[in-house]
Amino acid sequence: MGERNGNHAYTRGYPARAPMSVPQALEIARDSEEGARDHAVVNVLEAALTTIWAKVEAQRDSYILTRDEFAVLNYFQSRFAGNALASAARKRYWDNLGTGIPRLDSRSRRLVLFVHTVTMAAKTQIDDTKAENLATMEQANGISLSPREKGDVHDLEYLLEGGEEKGGVRTKQWATRRRLHLPLAILAIWGGLLFGFSDCFITNDTKTELAVSSSKTFKLVKDAIQVTLATPATAVLECFQVYQPVLFPKGAVDQVITSDGTENTTIIAPSSSNSSCQVLLMDHSFGYSYGMPFVGNYTPPKCKFNRVAMNFTVTSRGRQYDRLAIMYFNDTEVWRTSTAEPTTNGIRWEYIKDMTEYLYFWNSPQTLIFDLGNLVNDVYTGSFNTTLTATFFTVEEDANAASLILPISARKGSTNSASVFMLPSDTAVNTLTLPQNVNRAVFSISACGQSTEEFWWGNVLQSNINTFVPYDGTLYGYSPFREVQVLIDGQLAGVQWPFPVIFTGGVVPGLWRPIVGIDAFDLREHEIDITPWLPILSDGKSHSFEIRVVGLDDDGETGTLTQTVGSSWYVTGKIFIWQDSPSAITSGREPTVLLPAPVISISQTSTQSPSGANETLEYTINVSRTLSISSLLTTETGTRLVSWTQSLSVKNYGLYTLFGAIQVNNQTTTGLDQSTGGTYYKSSYSYPLYANTTYLVDASTNFTIAADLSHGLNLDISGSPVFPTGLQPFHTTLSTEGLEGTSLSTTQNGTAFYAGSPSTGTSSGYGSTSQDFRFAGVGPGARELYTRSVEAVNGSVVRDRSALLGASIGGYRGSPPLIAGGRAVVEGVVSAKEVLGRGRGGAKEVLVQAGV
Repeated sequence: MGERNGNHAYTRGYPARAPMSVPQALEIARDSEEGARDHAVVNVLEAALTTIWAKVEAQRDSYILTRDEFAVLNYFQSRFAGNALASAARKRYWDNLGTGIPRLDSRSRRLVLFVHTVTMAAKTQIDDTKAENLATMEQANGISLSPREKGDVHDLEYLLEGGEEKGGVRTKQWATRRRLHLPLAILAIWGGLLFGFSDCFITNDTKTELAVSSSKTFKLVKDAIQVTLATPATAVLECFQVYQPVLFPKGAVDQVITSDGTENTTIIAPSSSNSSCQVLLMDHSFGYSYGMPFVGNYTPPKCKFNRVAMNFTVTSRGRQYDRLAIMYFNDTEVWRTSTAEPTTNGIRWEYIKDMTEYLYFWNSPQTLIFDLGNLVNDVYTGSFNTTLTATFFTVEEDANAASLILPISARKGSTNSASVFMLPSDTAVNTLTLPQNVNRAVFSISACGQSTEEFWWGNVLQSNINTFVPYDGTLYGYSPFREVQVLIDGQLAGVQWPFPVIFTGGVVPGLWRPIVGIDAFDLREHEIDITPWLPILSDGKSHSFEIRVVGLDDDGETGTLTQTVGSSWYVTGKIFIWQDSPSAITSGREPTVLLPAPVISISQTSTQSPSGANETLEYTINVSRTLSISSLLTTETGTRLVSWTQSLSVKNYGLYTLFGAIQVNNQTTTGLDQSTGGTYYKSSYSYPLYANTTYLVDASTNFTIAADLSHGLNLDISGSPVFPTGLQPFHTTLSTEGLEGTSLSTTQNGTAFYAGSPSTGTSSGYGSTSQDFRFAGVGPGARELYTRSVEAVNGSVVRDRSALLGASIGGYRGSPPLIAGGRAVVEGVVSAKEVLGRGRGGAKEVLVQAGV
């Protein structure tokens, strides 16, 4: 994330050149209002327009604009509104964008000829793509292809054929290769189109008729400033994460796109009005902010409260990476989020979060530290303008929040610094002495990979990192398996197998505008009940608490856990504590720990090209483990057997083809955590993830990426977790009698394309993403509580439906734009490999020519 891995920059830069060219002037004018008013820019564009218009008037019925001329005329389209001559010139330009038309400029004719050739080659399996055909097409289009351009056609022919034929017979290997290489050839076609005609792509912002229905039971109440729904070409982009409603004083709050195309924070199910008060926690712009977090003083409000909800609102404009942000009270992390990536016209998002679990902090003065490390310079211009408020109110239901919260962190709050550990470089350990009257203790983990570990789920076995070195360079290793461990006095007390959060610059940026990835705005923490350890921890002595992150090392046949992983994992922890009366002393027997070694199974195979180079790599990694910790615990209420059990499994299938250019990951993690004997808690979860990415690099280092991704989260919780389950909004607005827990299920499906040119600092792309979200109550009174189904294409929401208890509460349908046009700078993105998180550096060979 951010510049830590150099992955995600898509903004625009302007090299200083003299004199300024017309394309440069257009780039600057389109990028900002300041650029459009720049005297030098205006002079260049006005002079170009005068020349172009003279040509159009001289050949009123026949002149065909070049690509650059069309771009200039299109820039001044408001000046020529209703001008029939200008409209006719633009129409001739579009009519001329095809093969066999001799009036195209030389560069465009070459592109069209090339695309036509390889497209026809794909359709006819190259059988009719012969040298004489190329000569005929050259003559028809009035150009002469260079030997290199003819070679490009030949290279794509080779890819489609899958290599040489043997004895005139196309083998099974040929057929297999052709299936793998055909998508890459089509990717090359689209890449050429996107690079060659990116200035000509247009956006259709027309909306179709909207359909909105309201529940007869629940009246919609608007409770936010309206923001126009984003249209990629002109408006502020309203980004959002799909999640269940949150309890506010007036009822259940959700984000809904309404009939006029605006997205609002809305009361979807009102309750009896509760008295409330609001505190502004932060109003701050994060510009150049690395090592300079916001630091403020929080004072509890004077109103009574037993519920707290935060509202985090952000705007940004310009060019910027996605960034990780962590909020602390003194040394304790209380929230982890990340940013969306801004656009030239700007973005905005709002996230509402129930923070009631931290009543221990809210009830007394705190130092609030909000760390959002950002970089602003001539290239990365986007600051993040943030407002953070907390709303305090009272409801009848008791929150039963922890009476004490202790941090496991770097403990740098006294110096107004962030307290996150960075593994593996740090040792994430604290020594604490717990009170002696504790009756329940839960350890929560906050952990996510950054830099070379951001895409840990796509890594390969350590024995395979050099498989494609001649072509694809070194890959990231230590397997696509990660385990976050909690140790007490050096003994394993519990584990987390992380959810693969994909940030807004991850894989292909077009996937995440405006719908961000699951949990990207609210990184979920994992609970581990350490109550069975209380007989030891309540002895009045100090004890060590440590967090580790482990992967797998292997010898090609067997795998073992290793603390050696890439850089970096950002981790903190905390212990939520519930206490008996001050005079009580907790005692009991030492815990019984059943900790079988994890079962690890790996396999790997590779195939070679005729030249002996590794062409494919197929691997599997399956890991499972169980653990059980129990003790006889005596507290103020009596003696009981308490236990903590976990059962986890992950299955990962990985496939690289075409010398490392195509990668497929199919991974599913499942787990069951349970606490019994004391405060009951059960969590079952699964994290399915499928990603198919393909990249193509040409000799000039320009690259194209295509991605197909499916990402899911299934989470069932019952009992009494530390963190809000999501039932809270429905306790006060709906009947939840008989509900024992919640079931959350959501899936995102998306496809996207991205083209980058590191040498010129430009990029283009498009994408579509859909998400289905279901939230239900479980138990004897099981029922569906809330659903949302939303789809976005090229930065615009085209469909959005929500329902509460099965009754529709809002709907929206619009028309998708054609292509999210415009170029943006890729300063800092040095290769397709780094964009996809497959290792540093560029491909060693031009992959479109690999295998020869």
